Amino acid sequence: MYKGGGAVTTEPIQADGQAEVCRKSHHPAEVKTGLVHRLNRIEGQIRGIRGMVERDVYCDDIITQLAATQSALNGVAKVLLDGHLKSCVKDRLAEGDEAVLDELSVTIQKLMRK
Repeated sequence: MYKGGGAVTTEPIQADGQAEVCRKSHHPAEVKTGLVHRLNRIEGQIRGIRGMVERDVYCDDIITQLAATQSALNGVAKVLLDGHLKSCVKDRLAEGDEAVLDELSVTIQKLMRK
């Protein structure tokens, strides 16, 4: 699924006059391109669903399209989670930062909510 290693960097940012650390991921170019393409398709699906609602399309047909869109979003999440595990989590564990496991647990709980 996820090819290549992403890296995480931190950059100081200003928020409300206080310096905060903003974590950033760096995905390989082909992964980033693939994610952007998937998200563009999902954006088109959402616009299509809005049009279906505006045209009073049969509810079951709209629900089918919503399910397809949710599946596509889940696919994006799977790619990101795979990359997160293989790069960010792996690197932070190697540095001795076990707090990443608690963060990962919360992330997985968010993904599993319906």
